[in-house]
Amino acid sequence: MFREQRFRRWLRRWLTRLSAAVAAGPVESDDAVERVRRQYLESEQRFRALLESLPKVAVQGYDRDRRVIYWNEASTRLYGYQPEEAYGGLLEDLIIPDFMREGVIQAHRAWIRQGIEIPAEELELRHKSGELVPVFSHHVMLKEHTDDPLMFCVDVDLSDQKQAHRDLEFATRYDSLTKLPNRQTFETDLDHVLNGIRHRGIGLALVYLDIDRFVEINDALGYEQGDQLLVELTRRLRDELRSTDLLSRVSSDEFVLAFPGLRCEEDVLQVVNKIQGLFKHPFGLEGRERRITASIGVCLFPDNGSGARELIRNADVAKNRAKLEGRGSVRFFHQHLHDELVREHRMAENLERALDAHELTLHYQPQVAAISGRIENLEALLRWEPREGPAISPHEFISVAERSGLIHRLGDWVMEEACRQRAQWRDAGVSLERIDINVSGRQLSSPDVFERLYQCLARHGLGPREIGIELTENVLIEADGRILEGLWELYHRGFRIAIDDFGTGYSSLSYLKRFPVTALKIDRSFVRDAPGEPKDRAIMEAAVFIGHRLGLEVVAEGVEDQQQLELIREMKCDLVQGYYFYRPMPAAAIERILLGLVSSPEDLRG
Repeated sequence: MFREQRFRRWLRRWLTRLSAAVAAGPVESDDAVERVRRQYLESEQRFRALLESLPKVAVQGYDRDRRVIYWNEASTRLYGYQPEEAYGGLLEDLIIPDFMREGVIQAHRAWIRQGIEIPAEELELRHKSGELVPVFSHHVMLKEHTDDPLMFCVDVDLSDQKQAHRDLEFATRYDSLTKLPNRQTFETDLDHVLNGIRHRGIGLALVYLDIDRFVEINDALGYEQGDQLLVELTRRLRDELRSTDLLSRVSSDEFVLAFPGLRCEEDVLQVVNKIQGLFKHPFGLEGRERRITASIGVCLFPDNGSGARELIRNADVAKNRAKLEGRGSVRFFHQHLHDELVREHRMAENLERALDAHELTLHYQPQVAAISGRIENLEALLRWEPREGPAISPHEFISVAERSGLIHRLGDWVMEEACRQRAQWRDAGVSLERIDINVSGRQLSSPDVFERLYQCLARHGLGPREIGIELTENVLIEADGRILEGLWELYHRGFRIAIDDFGTGYSSLSYLKRFPVTALKIDRSFVRDAPGEPKDRAIMEAAVFIGHRLGLEVVAEGVEDQQQLELIREMKCDLVQGYYFYRPMPAAAIERILLGLVSSPEDLRG
């Protein structure tokens, strides 16, 4: 308040001088008076020059009838009127919008007649073109309580500040690339919609869309092409929406759509099918047409949530499950998905603690020669035996480790422990060719996974023939150029690389010549059914034959009885792995067998 009063006093003092200059009469002939008059005019000219030099400060002077008596250059830039156009014009005719006209006239009269000042405030005044201009307007009345009062308005152009504010507001509420509402804005808008439909008793469907393998598009084609894809997808989605529907880009490659009025699953499926149909047409990227897919999660209001945040979270859960099922999949939310997510989160926390508490161990299952039964190699299998409670199946915790990202730490631990154990047996003179470890696709996605393997081998003084790796077919098929290059380097260094569970993935004989593999492990499902199923037997025979013709070692998994073993031998399979010979065992038990201290697993229990 004090600062404003001081400014008003300063402004009043200078405007008084300005008004005097404006209203100055003819110059007297007396030399002394003339000299004083000239000095005064020079002072006023300097003051006028000061006002004219302020590009954003517009100053206008008005008489008691609100007619313009002063109009500086900044006023011309701000409102569009040249001084000759403005002089003599009425304030309300020049810059006052119609809806403010009467109020301004009354406020001016109240100041002149009653001394009620017009407060300084932000206004939107009218430009010559008719557009509104945001200003901060300050008013000073001179010669109050006289017959010739003058009002001066000092208007500061706020256009830049207002635009900056609008830009900031847009940046905080909208996505700059697609111009769609961001997640926070979408949540607010969705809660508003939910409040309306809740009272009307109608439903709503929320669709969470995630572009499959978008990171690969950015990496392979560049971010500009990725942005182009997002903009084109936004256009396609907008074209399918009703005026009541909502659309948001909630992260780099994820969109959320809300469809009020949908309740039954049939109507929702119709909308989902329409969204999936948008991906049937290729997207033009880098001068080529490319097929793009998206994983979709769906949840319903009020069945799956009462508020925006809960609905978005549940649709996200459903979307994540859809991604696990493969590209282009759709999954509806059910409560058990959320319960499973909570269970997995707790298991991931417990698994991380288990790594620190040394609750993980490696068990080893021998691969034996089909004819002689002699142990050739071992497969390292991870086991989790908590200090409290029963052992946890690898089928449970490995998938959790994959999804949580713990697989990298878990994989490093397996690598280190297998190498340590192999070196220990070597130093003890234990006869053993190799220990094989399983490597997942998620592990291979780490850019330095191969370097870590080499460093681990070097720490324990091991060569490439003492540690092998096993990969599933799908890992090889989905591997990018960097991963394949790393695998080929392993191959040329002499590492054994086996395709695990052969026959259960996207099997193709062409893969066997394209990928750097040295062995096939025929899946246990074929071994189990081959004695009684001619088709399974034919597939096994073909796999063994082709594997041998390509110079690959062939291993039969899951051999559990004599009949299966005889069939394996008849097909001339190289190695056998299964309960018929040995179950997975701790290192100490395997060591006693390898050293010949016991002749069979049964002797270990004696």
